[in-house]
Formats: sequence, structure tokens, C-alpha cells
Amino acid sequence: MEGPYIRIEDSGEVIPLGESVTTIGRGVGVDVRLGDQSVSRLHAEIIRRGPYAYVTDLGLSRNGTRVNGRLVARRVLEDGDVLTFGNARCRISGIPAEDLSAEVELRRSPSPELTRRELDVLTSLCRPALSDEAFVAPATAREIAADLVVTEAAVKQHLLRLYQKFRIPEGTNRRVRLANEVVSLGLVRPLPPAGREKLPPSQPHPPQTQPPQPQPSQPSRPGSERPAGPSVPAGSGRVPAGGGLPERRAS
Repeated sequence: MEGPYIRIEDSGEVIPLGESVTTIGRGVGVDVRLGDQSVSRLHAEIIRRGPYAYVTDLGLSRNGTRVNGRLVARRVLEDGDVLTFGNARCRISGIPAEDLSAEVELRRSPSPELTRRELDVLTSLCRPALSDEAFVAPATAREIAADLVVTEAAVKQHLLRLYQKFRIPEGTNRRVRLANEVVSLGLVRPLPPAGREKLPPSQPHPPQTQPPQPQPSQPSRPGSERPAGPSVPAGSGRVPAGGGLPERRAS
């Protein structure tokens, strides 16, 4: 086959690269369709520039794109490179070799120094990307502001400074490119899988105390109860009606 092409290792299918852009993903509209569930609908692109070709990761899935086992955001490809999209492996071939002493690669600058607030903004920006969803967009400025309880204007100022620090050029999907760079550099970490969060140790329950049991009352003997009569002040000498001594019968 003339020209560069990509081979899907699982199926052995060989697909020639497009003249300019070749899209890769799980969606029905991509050029190289991969059925693995770990692949995003639109996962990556392979861009051709003259005799060169480079891969760029478009999604923010947790699995990312790897070249020869290394997680990348963008990288110039060489003949025989193994590309891994999620868990799907492919191999690139047909790229002309070039005798260069140094490796040709779109290198990322080292991680810039960040303030605590800038790191908070980046963490909130990438939070949707580190969820269990296969393909999601990064948080908007309004969502970041609500998450950090600050104004949207303050978030936009932080984002402008972060674009400059990470050298993200102007254009479409600038937030996506910033989040992609941050995830590739490992500045934010994936969230734990759902249902596997570490639970706090259970507190010991206090010993349960039994409520006091009522004592059984003593049964009263017949005739021992005296009818209650009206109360009489002590020392008054009066006998309440019906409460005196029995009358003596006349003989």
C-alpha cells in the first residue's frame, strides 16, 4: 500500500491515512472506527503535514492516547509506532524515514509554576474529564465559578493567565486544549471509581442500657382498701361525714 496507513491489531484491518486529517474513535462518523468501549466517540486525530504525521488526542476520557506506551497529547509519528486508544491497539506504517540525529517531536514545555488558586481552577476545569463518562467536555467558566464560589470574571482572568503559562494559542476549543495539556502532564489525578471510595472507619456503638423494668404491684386483700373521704384539718375535732364510727343500735 502506498503512503502511510494504520493497522488495527485486533481485526487486522488496514486503513490508509487521509490527505490531511484522519479521525479515530468509536463513533459512526469517524475514519478509523474502533469498537472497544474504552474508546471515546471522537478520540483522536492523525494530522498529515507534508511527509510528516502526528497524532493529537481530542477527548478527555480517562484512558487517553498512548504512543509506544507513553501517554501523549500530541506527538510526531514514526514508521512502526504503536498507538493505543483506550485499550485498542493500532500500528502506523508507511511513514518515510528521515535521518535526523535528534528525535522529531512536538515537545511539551515543562509544567509551569502554579499558585494554589490556579491549581484549584485547573482541578475544577478537568473534574468532568476525570469522571466515569467516556467523553465529556471540560467545565465552563460559570461552572468553575460555582464550584469555587468565586465570580465568573475572576475565573476568566485565571484562565487567561493559564493559557499564557501553558502556551495554549488562541482558537477554538481553547479550554479543551488546556485541560488536555493538564491531564497529559499529570497535574490532576483521576477520581476513584464509583463505589470504591474509602469509607471512614465505623464508630463503636455505645453499650445499650436496658430500661428499668416496672416492679409488680402487691395484690391487695379484700376489704383492706378504705374509701377515700374528704380531708379534715388536723386538730379540728370534726369527723367527716360517712367516715366516723358505726352507730350504736338501740337495745
